[in-house]
Amino acid sequence: MLKEGDRAPAFRLPADDGGEISLKDLSGKHVVLYFYPKASTPGCTIEANEFRELKREFDKLNAVILGCSADTVQAQAKFKVKQKLNFALLSDPEFSAIEAYDARRMKSFLGKSFLGIVRSTALIGPDGKVEKLWANAKSKGHAAEVLEALKTLQ
Repeated sequence: MLKEGDRAPAFRLPADDGGEISLKDLSGKHVVLYFYPKASTPGCTIEANEFRELKREFDKLNAVILGCSADTVQAQAKFKVKQKLNFALLSDPEFSAIEAYDARRMKSFLGKSFLGIVRSTALIGPDGKVEKLWANAKSKGHAAEVLEALKTLQ
């Protein structure tokens, strides 16, 4: 189980623009890596739009925002364009980063249990260590919560 203070698990994933992004490439910056169940769903749209609206504030604090789900690169690109998102969305259909960050867990819906992606976030410091974890984030208000945590860490 990943804990605050641990070295953040490395990742290299395809992004919505067809390129790849790795944690190593972002060394020296804060990284907000948030996981969401599925692009273009109501809760994921709310969360993404709130991060979009606060991006300038994150930029001022030397923080990169990355959204990640198991959606295809094409689905991520479509979601990004439709919502006018100003940060990268990562595609992880093999669940490599999703599982490394403990974001794939048992969930329940309408009385049925299933393995799914839990809305969660890791705030990674410039040194590559996990500064803060949100194991079960809410879609509404979460971006502001992460921004406030980042401000207190500065």
